[in-house]
Amino acid sequence: MKFKLLHTAKNCKARAGELHTDHGSIQTPIFMPVGTQGTVKAIMQKDLVEQVKAQIILGNTYHLYLRPGTDILEQAGGLHQFMNWEKPILTDSGGFQIYSLSDLRKIDKDGVEFKSHLDGSKHYFSPERVIEIQRSIGSDIMMVLDECTPYPCEYDYAKKSKELTSAWAVLNKEAFHKTSPKYGHEQYLFGIIQGSVYKDLRESSANDLSKIDFDGYAIGGLAVGEPADVMYEITDFTTDIMPESKPRYLMGVGRPENILESIERGVDMFDCVMPTRNARNAYLFSWNGTLSIRNAAYKNDFTPIDDNCGCYTCKNFTRAYLRHLFISKEILALELATIHNLKFYLDLVTEARNNILNDTFFEWKRKIISKLSINIVTAKED
Repeated sequence: MKFKLLHTAKNCKARAGELHTDHGSIQTPIFMPVGTQGTVKAIMQKDLVEQVKAQIILGNTYHLYLRPGTDILEQAGGLHQFMNWEKPILTDSGGFQIYSLSDLRKIDKDGVEFKSHLDGSKHYFSPERVIEIQRSIGSDIMMVLDECTPYPCEYDYAKKSKELTSAWAVLNKEAFHKTSPKYGHEQYLFGIIQGSVYKDLRESSANDLSKIDFDGYAIGGLAVGEPADVMYEITDFTTDIMPESKPRYLMGVGRPENILESIERGVDMFDCVMPTRNARNAYLFSWNGTLSIRNAAYKNDFTPIDDNCGCYTCKNFTRAYLRHLFISKEILALELATIHNLKFYLDLVTEARNNILNDTFFEWKRKIISKLSINIVTAKED
């Protein structure tokens, strides 16, 4: 893959790089808004570009396969054309979604049988089939099929799961080489390192995947319930054994402080539903902490969500107005809150990148991270 590592920070492993695709370049570290079903919830594509400055979004193979289906996507010319998105797209393989269907799935050495959460119909994902589906989607970055283990997880189960993921990775790469892009742009394939919280399994998984030589590497199986300090420890350990010249993606993480801690440990790429899901539930991030905007304390507060934010919402509306929209159950509340939260996340990784390049990341992170998890107002909601 066309990835260039530009600089590593002083005093830690934080990295700044550039990742190039046919749909545009991505400045890392980067946060990818989650557009599971071909849409980032509660925000239009033009606002993702113009207001949020999103460089890449994430879609999901499992959901897009079930609805609208590969036949529709191929008729449309791929997901980029279908949703009118001109920038890069990464698609998860659906492994995590199938993991969440623990009572509706059956795993064997060749793949996984599962029942649709929509209508209970039976389907089967093999590594080859997952590659085929992602060719139909036309994402710029494709993920291999893996098995995501729960937390806690017994060592023996984690070992078997790691071995299965490694075996599937070989089949994914073979299928990738046997097929071609459908829509004229290059596609890349990332491997996923598994092993739960066991360092020897993580090392074995990383070694297995490095031999296959993927375009990038992800750390999977974290942010599934383990304590934050355990997540940081395993992330720190795993990035030490990941190829330095390839992009590193920590899947499904997370809170702003989680992202900064993981950037410090050498991660380049992140995704999480947290900014959009929290926005729809009236929780807004800021450089000085988190606001529950339904709180009665904001009823007469005519200041922006965050004085340090330049998003459309903060430049044009007040906390009092946002609270009014949520209390009144107006749809506009979801859109304005989503614009703000996503802009905050993209600003966060942009500032992190700037400080990495200026060799000030370690000091900068220490100054702001204690503020990010503060609840600005704790008074009772109406």
